[in-house]
Amino acid sequence: MSTGPAFKRLPRAVREQQMLDSAVRVFSRRGYHGASMDEIAEVAGISKPMVYAYLGTKEELFVACLHREGTRMMEAIAGAAAPDLPADERLWRGLRAFFGFVGAHRDGWAVLYRQARAQQPFAGELAVMRARLVEVVAGMFDHALRAGGREVADTELEVVAYALVGASESLADWLADHPEADPEKTATRMMNVAWLGAGQLLHGVTWHPPQE
Repeated sequence: MSTGPAFKRLPRAVREQQMLDSAVRVFSRRGYHGASMDEIAEVAGISKPMVYAYLGTKEELFVACLHREGTRMMEAIAGAAAPDLPADERLWRGLRAFFGFVGAHRDGWAVLYRQARAQQPFAGELAVMRARLVEVVAGMFDHALRAGGREVADTELEVVAYALVGASESLADWLADHPEADPEKTATRMMNVAWLGAGQLLHGVTWHPPQE
């Protein structure tokens, strides 16, 4: 990547995406505070003033990275889990898309869930994205339950969705640290853990503590 004529002839949106690619790479390795605009510009092969001109301050650049990676992730999940599919297939496709994103964008995952959550105000940005993901999962279960003639309290759906999202995030962190691991096999492992519980819930089976 360079600031030569070929780079300057690219559409502005393409140039910005190339700069974001470099920023994500540096932020994932250095963290927000450890990353410098000098290094980001060097990795991008452009001048530092050009990075500022296109994407603003380091804080604005980090937020732009968060938004892009978060949007990519949500679009991958939403595009995979069609509403007319059976509940188990919707969940499987959503998990496969999620772990596929992590496997293909390990640097993006590191920025989203390792760097952002430890820094304010970026943790707030991440919390909004996570709430959207929980809402999608809860809505999926609600749709499946209603299709089967059952209803579950919103709180119960939210708890199940948070549990599934949290477990998936933990396994995604494992996947990010194991480049040799297959994202689809990882999704299958998560599906086996999640569906044994979710499937029982959909059939009205619940566990109760033993009477003392």
